[in-house]
Amino acid sequence: MEYIETPTSSQGNILCCTCGIPIPPNPANMCVSCLRTQVDISDGIPKQVTVHFCKQCERYLQPPATWVQCALESRELLTLCLKKLKASMTKVRLIDAGFLWTEPHSKRIKMKLTIQKEVMNGAILQQVFVVEFVIQSQMCDDCHRVEAKDFWKAVVQTVHKKTFYYLEQLILKHRLHQNTLRIKEIHEGIDFYYGSKQHAQKMVDFLQCTVPCRSKASQRLISHDVHSNTYNYKSTFSVEIVPVCKDNVVCLPPRLAQSLGNMGQVCVCMRVTSTIHLIDPNTLQIAEVDGSTYWRNPFNSLCNPRQLEEFIVMDIDVIRDQKQKAGAGLRSNKARARSHTLAELWVQKTSEMDMGHQYHCRTFLGHLLNIGDLVLGFDFANANINDEFLNKMNPHHVPDVVLIKKSYDRNKRVKRRNWKLKEMEKDKEGMDTDDERQYQDFLEDLEEDEALRKNINIFRDSSKIPVESDTDDEGAPRISLMEMLEDLSLNDATGGEGADMMTD
Repeated sequence: MEYIETPTSSQGNILCCTCGIPIPPNPANMCVSCLRTQVDISDGIPKQVTVHFCKQCERYLQPPATWVQCALESRELLTLCLKKLKASMTKVRLIDAGFLWTEPHSKRIKMKLTIQKEVMNGAILQQVFVVEFVIQSQMCDDCHRVEAKDFWKAVVQTVHKKTFYYLEQLILKHRLHQNTLRIKEIHEGIDFYYGSKQHAQKMVDFLQCTVPCRSKASQRLISHDVHSNTYNYKSTFSVEIVPVCKDNVVCLPPRLAQSLGNMGQVCVCMRVTSTIHLIDPNTLQIAEVDGSTYWRNPFNSLCNPRQLEEFIVMDIDVIRDQKQKAGAGLRSNKARARSHTLAELWVQKTSEMDMGHQYHCRTFLGHLLNIGDLVLGFDFANANINDEFLNKMNPHHVPDVVLIKKSYDRNKRVKRRNWKLKEMEKDKEGMDTDDERQYQDFLEDLEEDEALRKNINIFRDSSKIPVESDTDDEGAPRISLMEMLEDLSLNDATGGEGADMMTD
């Protein structure tokens, strides 16, 4: 404790009015020791204060209901502690504040304060003292909801798993899964549970911008307080993704096919991003169908991947000059990022090699296929298909076989794959055979389609031997090391067990 004095040109000493020792003149006419016994300017300021801390998310409670992230001895923590003392320091002037070192695991924070106050007869007194803040554990509302697992305010339900593998990687890249309380995998879809309706609405908006889909919202009344007129609802958002995925064969409605440049009704889906990318295997004509167009003119897939059969190329003839019909749209050519070559093929099923029956068809895979290659396709000639638009088509316009993609040895591809993807933590009972097959198909799609993987983070698998080539010995496409990221594993903030806490 000390006086704040104003120096004068000539100043003598006076006697303290209490103890009688000579002192410089001051408005109180008392020495420091005697004035300390009479006045305590820190009276009313608590010397020990409780601060609530959530151990799960490492945030501090800022009354009344805000939780903030603060590092030890940081400016944010200093502001939070001073706000605890603000009400009791209205009659004094704060001069300085700073932290004193304490053991990081002691659950104690000590702060050194310097204050001033005007006391007897206008004398200004300055005092330095220490306030101890005791850290008390308390779980925040967000962590409480996470631990409860069943306490949620909104849920987003998505349908169609095959397209969701691509969507899952986009969610991980943009970190939209961090606000979820729980992610539950169900049959043909995934449910996202949130603690607030705003977070669920943000996820729905992201889905609508990323993949063609439509959503429906509903809410259920949980409780109602008649005194404060407040309502507690649980909201449900149902998001339906288009039931068409990569490598599906579709039959377009006649009106939609005409609006897309008079392209053929039987098309192959090349990929599904924010739009559905289609290609006509007879003319190489391409088109994109957005979500609103699809829901006005819906169409379904004619086959699933399990119905694809393996064919062997017996003869191939590349078509160089293809005349376009009047009003035809864009074609896939070498000037575009994904080039295709139109070709006529004679193919035979590998399961019917002893019968000698061959099929004639056109394909957009002329740049990949040679005589003797294996290719996967859909056999229209021997299939029983019940589709509204296909049944109304002229039978002469329906191809016998539609080839989808070149076939490679899957076991060798899995063995030589030196990259991996991250996955969200989901509650699931187990992955069945069909889910595993669809996931392997998705990994192969990433290897074969550069445009599909450009928006996805692919990580190098350190357990596999790296390779530099983009294709293997059999010509199967591979992902180069230039497109891979290092999978970093970050340690905790303490730098290991028993180490000192790292702070800013």
